[in-house]
Order: sequence, then structure tokens, then C-alpha cells
Amino acid sequence: MVVTEDPRISESLERLARAPILLVATDYDGTLAPIVPDPASAAPHRETIVALRALASMPQTHAAIISGRALAELASLSGAPDEIHLVGSHGSEFDADFTRSLTPEQEAVRDRVLGALEEIARAGDGFLVERKPASVAFHFRNADESDARRALKEIREGPASIPGVYLKDGKKVIELCVVETNKGRALETLRRRLGASAALFIGDDITDEDAFATLTGPDVGVKVGPGETRAALRVDDPEAVARLLARLAELRADWLAGAEAVPIEEHALLSDLRSAALVTPTGRVVWMCLPRIDSPALFAEILGGPSAGRFAVADPAGAEPTDQRYDDHSVTLITAWPGFRVVDYLDCSGGRWRQRAGRSDLVRVIEATGRAPARVRIEFAPRLDFGRVHTRLVRRDDGLEIADTHDPAVLRAPGVAWEILDEGPHHTAVADVEVAPGAPVTLEFRYGTGNLRPSVAPEPKRREETERLFGDWARSLDLPGNYADLVRRSALTIKALTHGPTGAILAAATTSLPEHVGGVRNWDYRYCWLRDAAMGAASLVSLGSTAEALSLLDWILGVLDETPSPERLQPLYTVTGHHLGPEGEIGELPGYCGSRPVRVGNAASRQVQLDVFGPIVELVHRLLAVGAPLSAEHWRLVEAMVSAVERRWREPDHGIWEIRAAPRLHVHSKTMCWVTVDRAIAIADQFLQRQRDGWRALRDEIAEDVLTHGYKASVGAFTAAYDGEDLDAAALEVGLRGLVPADDPRFIGTVEAIERELRFGPTVYRYRSDDGLPGYEGGFNLCTTWLILAYQKIGRDADARTLFRAYCELAGRTGLIPEEYGPRSRRALGNHPQVYSHLGLIDCAIALNHSA
Repeated sequence: MVVTEDPRISESLERLARAPILLVATDYDGTLAPIVPDPASAAPHRETIVALRALASMPQTHAAIISGRALAELASLSGAPDEIHLVGSHGSEFDADFTRSLTPEQEAVRDRVLGALEEIARAGDGFLVERKPASVAFHFRNADESDARRALKEIREGPASIPGVYLKDGKKVIELCVVETNKGRALETLRRRLGASAALFIGDDITDEDAFATLTGPDVGVKVGPGETRAALRVDDPEAVARLLARLAELRADWLAGAEAVPIEEHALLSDLRSAALVTPTGRVVWMCLPRIDSPALFAEILGGPSAGRFAVADPAGAEPTDQRYDDHSVTLITAWPGFRVVDYLDCSGGRWRQRAGRSDLVRVIEATGRAPARVRIEFAPRLDFGRVHTRLVRRDDGLEIADTHDPAVLRAPGVAWEILDEGPHHTAVADVEVAPGAPVTLEFRYGTGNLRPSVAPEPKRREETERLFGDWARSLDLPGNYADLVRRSALTIKALTHGPTGAILAAATTSLPEHVGGVRNWDYRYCWLRDAAMGAASLVSLGSTAEALSLLDWILGVLDETPSPERLQPLYTVTGHHLGPEGEIGELPGYCGSRPVRVGNAASRQVQLDVFGPIVELVHRLLAVGAPLSAEHWRLVEAMVSAVERRWREPDHGIWEIRAAPRLHVHSKTMCWVTVDRAIAIADQFLQRQRDGWRALRDEIAEDVLTHGYKASVGAFTAAYDGEDLDAAALEVGLRGLVPADDPRFIGTVEAIERELRFGPTVYRYRSDDGLPGYEGGFNLCTTWLILAYQKIGRDADARTLFRAYCELAGRTGLIPEEYGPRSRRALGNHPQVYSHLGLIDCAIALNHSA
């Protein structure tokens, strides 16, 4: 859509569309509605109200009409819906009860002015007197020019000179007010109330110049029609205004919908084994929750745009980075621009990652890489509690302090001269620095302390210790030869998602990255699922690292101690082993690519998921197989899991996919109950060298039940549940876990059915049946790895390798993989990075390496 020949308008609209919180305000007469002889018949162009309404309905976007008309008349004439703010009488009327705030003296002056103007109007033709709650307007558009001059002279010398009367000149109208206000003050009031970070004001009248005069920074003013103006831009008439607003609505909708959103898989992960941060390829920290991974976010741009918090380092001339990678075998991130680079890490030095009450320090070191000094722009814009709490910054020696916080937080930045800007209700600090070769600029965001003094240990030593923590561990792994780099990065990702103080392993680092862009399939994964964690730890055991598995089992034993009976274990807990609170929504955030709601907490914690016991016992079995130092406590844990299965395996449940519908008798859940008992029998043989009464009979009973009710001859496959013929990729676990042998025709039929019905290109859907939620999710990465393993298990090695190569290509540039992949949109989906996705890669690489 072409708005105007002036390219400045298009450029301005592009910038406004990206404002964190946008206010669009316009005059009425001559702007939304054409000027007509009878003011009472001035109707707006339909397109303008449609565009304003569309803007007002968008997240972080507000629309307003500021008019000289009385509020009631403005509402009646404009027909504006409730979501558009209306301000009448040049800013005097913000609500319908405004007149109650006039004093008796002001009402008396207004009535006196009314009488005087009516008397002047009677002396000529073509005059119209309009009474408003706080003013009286004298219209002379239809009067003879000489009569108009005479009347205006009388007004200025008469009622306009009454004490307490304020005069406003407009187009063919003069207005006498008893409240001192103007459209500029009204615009400023709206800006404060709504927390706008940028404003567009459009007007045609002399009175609109007061509003234009208040515009600064990213604001834009547009004058309608001819005449001198403070506005920087101009359009011809109300029709052009309609086109301009429609174009802005299109641009704003595209921006909010994520047309320019960074692909999920391209975000890199930082970790100190307590919290985590995500960094874009352009060096912006767009996600970080403090003091713990499941705490409220301080930087949440990935879910709410810039107004939700970011920490950016950039080239002030706009040059893009040329490279981003992890430093060797670590989670230290290097982002390079022409002439400089940024080294990012979360400080793990001094053993702080083990401390339950430790603090988190995000360190960003800016280094010149050429011979000449580099110019760098820094933006520090923390936002307390997802941006729901006003965030103020205070300059201090050598840095900044976030004021009025529950936990102290500072940014140490010696030598950096900050400018603190108002961005809606928040402060943003910006600085341009010159970085000389050999003289890096170090930024240290310290959460949990107000201390801005230098650290006892110099920055290079702390960086080295942090890199050694991850690097020494990574170098100790027994990696498959053909896929070493991919597997190492996946292992490091699972390690980075481990909570050092407790041993819990997170499902993912984020909340509410969508499984369906623009939809409601947005969940909080910043917790420890017993199943996911045990599977992730088991994959690390396969690489030769047992410490994570043993720490996780310690954490599970602690949870079990607080549980009345083992069958009442919940599917997930906080990283400290506590129950989750109620699931809630952050209504202030628009979500990634407009995907709402943004959720905190997860109602799945209240579900029954009977498959959780199997992975725990499987983990103990793997540890025993590699000679890990297990104890009687671990044996009692195995007994508890078998006891839980014995009591509940016949019950329906919500299953591994946590479907928010009525429970079913899921084939996967029954299979994992079988795994619980089968692996427990093997553990008893090795650990105690004796059998437990009844366990073999229980295992066989569960297996017979699955084979009888889970397999459907009509489908030629094991299905999702006993009560239907719908397919579920989790049914592959029947063969992968050994309930049936790999050459069993029923397993081969299941592989072929899932390949035929659930595989689409490089991905495999969990299921395609109706789960009660709107929209369609992408293929589930863990399911893709299950199909790869199934191909390999039934002898289709070439197919397994082909699909595995395609799967590996789904990783971002730093090797990280989120939860899902949409084969139609060709975009990554879901929370990021996901333990499931990385443990699946590890398991496939090991299996394919063994079969090479």
C-alpha cells in the first residue's frame, strides 16, 4: 500500500511499528472527519476508525482521539469503540464524570461566558455557539468575513478577558475555557498513563500545534493540509490519514506477529548451572530469569519485544555480526563484528554454581579485534517481573543500580558514561563507547549484590575457571567417533540445563515459545520433569558421565521423602523439589510472534502420568551396568517405583504428552510401567543376586495387557491408547524398550504406520488426533529420534542415517535444538533448548555409530 510520495512517511511508519509501546493519537475534525458546514454532521471516514480500532486491539498498542469537541459529542459522532481512548474539550475531559470536578466558581464563569457569546452571536448571521462541559466554542465558519472580524474583536475584548478564562484559536472557531489545558498536555497525560515509548500524533488545526510541540525522540507528528506547523511530516487530507493509519496497522501487526523475529533455534544459551540466558545472533540478551531459572524474567524481549527487557551490544553504524560460536568445549559465547567482538558467559568461578544461595553474574567483555579503536553501542534495559513492575536505574560510581528491587542488582561498567532514557514506565541506559585494542570494556551484571567494587579475582581468571568447568567435563566424555561435535554440544546443553545446587535437570530454559505460532500452545518448561530428567541423565551415562545421574537420583530421593507414598509422585517439580503453584498468565506480554498467552507454571504438575516411574528405574539400571557406586537408598528407590506401578498401572492417565483431556489407557504409559518392573528385576539380579516375589508375574501381566489391548490388527500397529485406533509416536517405545523384539511383525507394522501417517519430511508428529486445543503443533523432535532408532533397530540402517542427517540440520548455528519443527512453515517451534531434543540426538548418534 502506498501512503504518500514522501519516503519519510514510510520510514517513520516503519520505525513506529517497532516501538515497544506505541500510542497513536489524532485530532477529529479535519483529520478523521472532513470539515463540513454543519459541525454536528461531521462523520469520520470508516477506514480511519477501522484502522484505529485494529491498532487499539493489538498488544502494547494504544489509540486515542483528542478533540476540541465535548466528550459526549465526540463519542456520539465518532462512533469509536471502547478500546479507543477519547479525550474531549482539548484535553479537559478524560471521562464522562469530568464536569463533577468543576468548582462552583468555574461553572459560574462558564455560564457567564456562554451568555456573552450568545449575545454576540445574535448580532450577526452564520454564528454557532457550542456549550461544552468546561468551555464554550464560538464557530464562525458560515459567517460573513466582516461580521466574523467584528465578533472576534468583541470576544477578545469582552468575555475572553474575564479572569479564569483561557482562549484557544482554531480553524474558524474560537474557544473560551475555564480550565487551563491543551492537546499537548492531554497527549502527555495519555503517554504517562499508558507508558508509551513512542507516539504518533496527527492533526490539522492550530490547537494541534500544542501536541506537536511535545513530540520528541522517536515520536512522529503529521500535519493534515496546508499551514505552518511544528510537525515534521504532512499529508493532504483525511483520506490520506486513513491510508496512513491502515499502513501503520499492517506494519504493526506484522512486527508483533514476529515477521522479523529471530528464529528460535538461532538463540544461543548461557548457563551458570543456576540460571540461564538466551542471546540472539546479533548479541542481544533477550531472556534471563533471576535469581533462579523459574523466577520472573528480567530480560524477556523474546516474549514481549524490546519493552520486556534486553541487554544489547551493537555496532552504532548498524553493521551486523559476522560470526557467533561457542569457545571450544564450553558455553562461553563469542559474537564477532567487523572490528570488535563480545565474549559472553555466566560466571561459574569459585564454586558458586554449587551454592543454594549463590548469585548470578552475567559477564560481557567487549574486545577490539583490529588495530583501530572500535565504536560500540550498549543498551541496558532490564524489566522487573516480565516488565510488569516499573524499572528505575540509578547512576553510581563505576556503573548502574536497579532501584527498588527485592534483591539488589547492579551493572558494573567502569569508564562507561551512561545516558538514562525514559521508555514508557521504565528506564533504559544507553552508552556509546570506544574500545581500544588491548583495553577491553567489561560489563558485569551482578544479581544478588549491590557491590560495584572490582572482583577479587580478575575477569580473565574467572572466565578461564568457567570455561574449565564445562571444558574439562566435555573432554572427559566418551563420544561416538562419527558425530563427536554434535554429540558434545548436545551433552553440554543437557549439562547447562542442570541445576547445580540440587541436581535437577530442566526440560528447557524458556516458557511459552509456541508450538503453533500465533496460537495458545505455549507452555512453561522451566521445571524438572522426572521423566525428561531421567532420560537426559541416562544419555549422559551412555557418554561416560554418571555424576549428573547420581545427583538427579539424590534430588528424586529428596522429593520422595516429602511424598506421602511413591504412587503420588507428581510428573514435575521446581528445581528445588517443591510443588508448583497454580498456572498463570502474563497478560502484559504479546508472546513470541504474537503467540499468547505467555504462561508461568504448568498445570501438568497436577496430572496423573504413570510413565514417569520407568525412566527412573531405567536410569538406575544403566548406572548399575557401568559400575556406578549405588547404595541401599537407590535400591529402596527402585522398590518404591515398582510399588507405585503395582498399585496404579491399571489406571488411565494423561500420558507423556500431558493432553488436557480425559485420561486414557495409554500404550506408552503401560509400556513404561512394564519397563519399571523389567529393569527392577534385572537390578535385583545384579544388586541383591536374588529375586523379589511377584515381580516377574507382574511384569508378564502388564506385557500381556499391552499386547492384548494396545495392538490393533485393523491398524496393523500399536496405537495411542486401548480405546481407539489413533496413532501415537510414543508407541514406538514398545519395541525400543524391549517389550517386544525388534523383529516382531507388530513392531515393524507400528514403525511403518507411524512413518506413513506421522512422518512429514525431516520430522515426526507426536499424534494427529484432536487434543482439544486450537491450531496444529509441529513435529516433535524426540519422536523423530525415536523413528531413527526404530529404523536402525529393524535393520533399515540407510533410512536411519538419512533421517538423522536431516534431523541434525534442524540445529541452529550454535548447535542448539528446540522442541519441535514445523515442516510446512519450515521453522523451529517450542521451548529452547529442549533436553528431549538433545538426548534424542545423543542416543541416535551412539546407536548409529555402533552399527557403522
